[in-house]
Amino acid sequence: MAKKAAIASIEEKLRSLYDLQLIDSKIDELRANRGELPKEVGNLEDEIAEIQARVDKLSGEIAGLDGDIAKKKLTIKDSEAQIKRFKKQLEEVKNNREFEALTKEVEFQDLEIELAEKRINEYKVKIENKKEILGLADEKLKERSEDLAVKKGELDNIVSANEKKEKALSKLSDDYASKIESRLLEGYRRIRNNSIHGLAVVPVINGATQGSFFMVPPQRELDIRARKKIIISEHCGRILVDEELANEESEKMTAIFK
Repeated sequence: MAKKAAIASIEEKLRSLYDLQLIDSKIDELRANRGELPKEVGNLEDEIAEIQARVDKLSGEIAGLDGDIAKKKLTIKDSEAQIKRFKKQLEEVKNNREFEALTKEVEFQDLEIELAEKRINEYKVKIENKKEILGLADEKLKERSEDLAVKKGELDNIVSANEKKEKALSKLSDDYASKIESRLLEGYRRIRNNSIHGLAVVPVINGATQGSFFMVPPQRELDIRARKKIIISEHCGRILVDEELANEESEKMTAIFK
C-alpha cells in the first residue's frame, strides 16, 4: 500500500507540474500577442531620450553663445565710453606726448570694439548653425514622440484586451505553484527560464520529446509511462511526462481556461 501511495504521489507531482506548464504557456501565448511592440516602444523611448539630450545640449550651447554676445556688447559699450572720455581729454591736451598717448588709447579701444564685433558675428553664425541643427532635432523629436504614442496606444490596447484574462491566469499559476513543493518548483522555474520557449515540462510523443524532438530510448519511455519518478531529459534538460498524462491534463486545463 505504501508503494502505491508513493507512485500516486509522484504522479500527482507530474500532473501538477504539467498543469502549471500549461497555465504558464497560456500566459506566454497572451504576452506573445504583443509581438515586437514592447521592444519597439523601448527602442523609441531610448531614441527619444538621446534626441532630447541632444536638444538640451544644443539649447544650452545657444544660451551660452547668447551670453557671450551680451558680454561682448558690454565690452563695446565700455570701449565706446572710454573713447568718448579720451576724445574729450584730447580737446584739453597741452603737449604732443599726451596727444599721442590718448590717440593710442582711442585706437586700442577701437580695436577692442572691432574685435568684439567680429566675435559677435562669429557667435551669431554659430547660433544660426546650431539653431538649424536644433530645428531638425526638434522635428525628429516630434516625429519619434508621435510614433511612440501610436506604438504605446497599440500596446495598451492589446494589454487591456488581455489584462483580465492574464490576471486570472497569473492567479491560477500562483495557486498551482503553491501546491508544488519548493524544490520541484525551483527546478521547474530554472528549467523554464533557461528554455527558449519557456517549456520546462514536455510530453514524449511517438518516442520523441515535444519541442526538441530528441528520441527517447524505449526503456526510458517505459519508465516515463510508469510515473514512478521524475525524469529529466539528458538532451534538452526538461521534465518528461507520458503522452496519456499530457492529454488528460490538457483536456482538464482546456475546460478550466474556458
